Amino acid sequence: MKKSRLRVDSGRRWGRLSFSSSFLWVLMGVGLSVPVWAQGPAIVVTPGEGRVFRVAVQVFRDDALPQDGARSGDLREEIEEAMVFSDVLQPLSHAAFLGSETSLGLVSGRRADCAQWTQGGADALVEGVIERRGQELAVRYQVWDTARCKRLTLGELVGPDANRLRLAKWLADDVVGALTGTPGVAGTEIAFISDRSGEREVYVMDADGGRQRKATRGQSIKAFPDWMPDGGAILYTSYQDQGIPGLYLSSRGAYTPGPILTRVLPGKPKYRGVFGPEGRFLAMVTSDDGATEIYRVDRSGRNPKRLTRNRSIDISPSWSPDGEQIAFVSDRSGSPQLYIMQSDGQGVRRLSFNGDYNTSPAWSPDGRWIAYETRISGQFDVWLIDPAGEVNVPLVTHPRNDESPSWSPDGRRVVFSSTRRGRADLYSVDLRGEKLRRLTKKQGDNLQPAWGPFASEISR
Repeated sequence: MKKSRLRVDSGRRWGRLSFSSSFLWVLMGVGLSVPVWAQGPAIVVTPGEGRVFRVAVQVFRDDALPQDGARSGDLREEIEEAMVFSDVLQPLSHAAFLGSETSLGLVSGRRADCAQWTQGGADALVEGVIERRGQELAVRYQVWDTARCKRLTLGELVGPDANRLRLAKWLADDVVGALTGTPGVAGTEIAFISDRSGEREVYVMDADGGRQRKATRGQSIKAFPDWMPDGGAILYTSYQDQGIPGLYLSSRGAYTPGPILTRVLPGKPKYRGVFGPEGRFLAMVTSDDGATEIYRVDRSGRNPKRLTRNRSIDISPSWSPDGEQIAFVSDRSGSPQLYIMQSDGQGVRRLSFNGDYNTSPAWSPDGRWIAYETRISGQFDVWLIDPAGEVNVPLVTHPRNDESPSWSPDGRRVVFSSTRRGRADLYSVDLRGEKLRRLTKKQGDNLQPAWGPFASEISR
């Protein structure tokens, strides 16, 4: 499929994968723990959270041929739906418009109608023009701060007609970024494991659960999807090499698909790989000298460095957003607990002390929280702990199991797997534990979600 192109002239670029109890840890990634009681102050959410901006979206002037009387109205509806998905934007009611319903073009210089939009209740205005670029649609748009009568963003999105909904989501994400400083995630994607086809394969879907499609095919078990930081490929574990787990890439064209790191510790099982924030290094879980350990290795396979060295089980690495630290799980204290170490393996310290089984750490994009799963009265719940271990609070609790948290790239939501309706499905929730959204329905068990990066020129 032809990739869409993005150009945004707003001064920002969008950035943008013994075999008994230990085998079950590594393969399934499940955790079990006793009640953990909240400590410290309430959660302070990420930038943009706590205020909803009202945005007036005009019907874009449609100059594209062939003519389509419904296209511009449909595009506005799609943009507005994607804005609502952000949880920080609210489309202004069309009945409240005091300015023009339709964009006459892209205004240059100072606007003459800002006061009308402000009086109507708009914090921002989105205007645009639809044009034709060869066989593709081009959507040019501007975002205005109506109170200051200042243009925030001038951008252009280009893609096939069939990709119009994606263009609308990306445009809405840029409006979020213009008003909050952090782009929205309506146009992002989530990778996950599902057995809906009879085999455990990697699937990908839009952040709202749309366009669910298979990313791998084969007769082997797949596990632990993880995105390349630029969104150009998905790293996953496969057991297709004579049942020995190894690391593989599913690529969108920029990278060579297939097995990777085959010359690193040849013959050793590689249970899981996680990319560092810049994509240069991976943290890799393998068995070495009879112990399950964590290594750091260059993406090309050079300079493997063993980070953990003991007879315990060390798994589930998660990089800090600056790449300086790695959170992981170890049973060196007698039960699975969260630990943090420097990215060179030094300075190991225990993070979790409440509960006897804590696992699946996931570091937030702003570095302030680590989401993880723990057992509460027999079922798994998702909690948040700060990297200093001073604040430990529940995010999602339910009588059924909630597992495998993963953060949206803006840090405003967490996706997780839950059996609250029987089979495992994927849900997302905001940082108040509210606005729960079910993303998969009645399609086998859906596990191990990995929320992808912000949309980028590579992935578009």
